[in-house]
Amino acid sequence: MSEPKATILSADEIRRALTRIAHEIVERNRGAENLALIGVHTRGIPLANRLAAKLSELEGIEVPGGMLDITLYRDDLSEVARQPIIRETQVPFDLADRRVILVDDVLYTGRTVRAALDALIDLGRPEGIQLAVLVDRGHRELPIRADYVGKNLPTAKHEVVKVKLQETDGTDIVELYDLEALK
Repeated sequence: MSEPKATILSADEIRRALTRIAHEIVERNRGAENLALIGVHTRGIPLANRLAAKLSELEGIEVPGGMLDITLYRDDLSEVARQPIIRETQVPFDLADRRVILVDDVLYTGRTVRAALDALIDLGRPEGIQLAVLVDRGHRELPIRADYVGKNLPTAKHEVVKVKLQETDGTDIVELYDLEALK
């Protein structure tokens, strides 16, 4: 990609957004008991890990985490790749009697979340599922909304929100790109 159109969140702003989300989770759930965080591949996983660490720090209890691969649950699988890459799903705890916070980097059409819900339900029946995202850019195609949002960012369809995280990209930043400028 070319140069970003704008920087949406700096490393400090990402850290503050995650801290705020962690406080909102604790407030809404009256603590962190029986919570579990599950990140959606790829960047939802480090975000879930960071949130779990903040929740543990705030509440003094370990909040378990997991990772979810939604590849086979996508409704556009044939459009994504001939040989899709299957990643690891790892949920090392029973979902029953837990409130699961599903974590992803960007909420756009809602189709990724729908696939994640299907994948999660195949693993068990949690007490409840909530959604936390770093960026909500709008343009929903399904009736899905996030419970916790780091940044609401109205975008045009020709724009792309790119989240880069230290664990996957070597830096923490959220940038906005314009696809029309690349043509």
